[in-house]
Amino acid sequence: MVVLSRHWGKTIFPISSRHSHSKPHQNHRIIPQLNLTFNNGEQQRTLLESQLVSLLDGCTHLAQLNQLHAHLFRRGLNQCSLLVAKLLRILTALNVPIHAYPRRLFDQVHNPNAFAYTALIRGYSLLGPFEESVVLYTQMRREGVRPLSFTFSALFKACSGALDVDLGRQIHAQTVYIGGYESDLFVGNTLIDMYVKCGALGCGRRVFDEMPERDVISWTSLIVAYTKSGDMDAAGELFDGLPDKDMVAWTAMITGYAQNARPREALSLFESMREAGLKTDEVTLVGVISACAQLGATKYAGWIRETCEKEGLSPNMNVVIGSALIDMHSKCGSVEEAYLIFKDMTVHNVFSYTAMILGFAMHGLADSAIKLFYEMTETEIKPNKVTFIGVLTACSHAGMIREGQRLFTKMQDEYGVTPEADHYTCMADLLGRAGHLEEALDLINSMPLEPHGGVWGALLGACRIHGNSDIAELAATHLFELEPNNIGNYLLLSNIYALVGRWSDVSKVRNLIRSRGLKKNPGCSWVEAKDGVVHEFFAGDMRHPKSKEIKDALDELLKKLKVDGYKPILSSVVYDMSDIEKERRLKSHSEKLALAFSLLTTSSDSPIMIMKNLRICEDCHIVMCGASRVMKREISVRDNMRFHHFRDGACSCGNFW
Repeated sequence: MVVLSRHWGKTIFPISSRHSHSKPHQNHRIIPQLNLTFNNGEQQRTLLESQLVSLLDGCTHLAQLNQLHAHLFRRGLNQCSLLVAKLLRILTALNVPIHAYPRRLFDQVHNPNAFAYTALIRGYSLLGPFEESVVLYTQMRREGVRPLSFTFSALFKACSGALDVDLGRQIHAQTVYIGGYESDLFVGNTLIDMYVKCGALGCGRRVFDEMPERDVISWTSLIVAYTKSGDMDAAGELFDGLPDKDMVAWTAMITGYAQNARPREALSLFESMREAGLKTDEVTLVGVISACAQLGATKYAGWIRETCEKEGLSPNMNVVIGSALIDMHSKCGSVEEAYLIFKDMTVHNVFSYTAMILGFAMHGLADSAIKLFYEMTETEIKPNKVTFIGVLTACSHAGMIREGQRLFTKMQDEYGVTPEADHYTCMADLLGRAGHLEEALDLINSMPLEPHGGVWGALLGACRIHGNSDIAELAATHLFELEPNNIGNYLLLSNIYALVGRWSDVSKVRNLIRSRGLKKNPGCSWVEAKDGVVHEFFAGDMRHPKSKEIKDALDELLKKLKVDGYKPILSSVVYDMSDIEKERRLKSHSEKLALAFSLLTTSSDSPIMIMKNLRICEDCHIVMCGASRVMKREISVRDNMRFHHFRDGACSCGNFW
């Protein structure tokens, strides 16, 4: 570091630091001898400045800058704003604290121009303190120095960093007041970025609409903002209007659809992107893989795998793609294929291990998940917080209480991972599912951090399994405060009341749902036909073209199951109605419709894969078990919690779900 000293109003000169006499690091390039004699000639001065700028561009370490800074003093160029601005930009790039060196370097210039001011403002906007950039801008205006378009861009970056939209609006007003900047493309783009990052998306859109000139950055930044806010319709409208769509814009839309649970649109758009002849990169493919994982369609899984190979992004060599494909194949029902990818990868990291552990967990393969976890700990790769969520989930799904408690204790003691609310959620789920509701409640009350909705939700779900309405009321009270608009919590409490026959309380909860205007997400299941077409079924909805055949096939199946001993679990219907009406409602559950369709349209020796958006109910679980035995078919159901693999009348979850 260079220490600057002021001596009675004289020029500030650099004073060597205590390390200045040590030998330079072997990687620090010493500046070459400049074979120029400085005789105040304009031509030689210009040439010298140009040569110094070139040398500054090649600086990669502070020691090199120190030498060049000293050279400026020797050559009498310490007042050259161009060179000072260049020094300031490189110091910023090297993350040198602004007050430690750059500010003192700037202060030695008697009459800094707009470039020098802007370079320091930019430094503050990137490294902070952000407010100093505005203080410096005020000084700049007092000195009568007209700002550049880059000055405002830097100021808007500072407002973004401070998340101060009010200050951003004031600086926006300055661009109009001074004049000439409101139509600048670069200023407009950073202004949109500032408003978006500060949460004023509407203001960002207005800036975009009023820009006389736009480029792909203008469009894409706003498209990304809409996707992050969940407004995919607005994002799609902008995307459709974008004249020249590059890979970044396509990727923004594809990723946005995937992140907003609209996998069909993501995959359809990716097909259009490929047809347009655009090259895809790692980011695009990860978004597409995520969409395929959500949909669970094997047709797309194979196609995406081939695309990765064609683009030179083989999962064997690319750990990001490999980890994403492990997750995709696990969620598409083929944990075996996921493990083959994992084994063939030449490089592993915490994400690939974690993806595979989570894959095993969602398929109920707790032993495999825990075994892989311990294999991971024998390498140099350290587990992270998500890894522990994976192994704790595996323990929860298999009822492995002691192993789960042991891993929870070892998290911080041996691996230095501080338990977060999500880990407590896993533990509450583990204890609650196993019937230890009081112990789960004690654990929640002893948490060193505030429990979030997931923690109380796990306890409420466990109360549903064991019919404990008292603890359920306690958990629900917290959930209604934390998640007042989550209808699932109200329905779960209503279900628990119905289980124990507290129908007046059921009515109170349902009145509360109506008074708050909450709407239930309909149960939806989908299956992939032989031709790759995905067929959707909604609870109680008989609009499918084969509805009559589906109903007849389902009636025939239920008759066979009743002969085999099946009795409808009427408690799965939480409404106070006749048993006949309850049975009719159970028959219309979406997963049963999907099962009947699959029995109609697939060969008798092929496995059946059903995806569902909600948790499978107890009655449907029993029907799937019975159907796998009576029809001699392997049936897999992925609900919103895990996979259930039904074979010969038994489920992989061991009825522990």
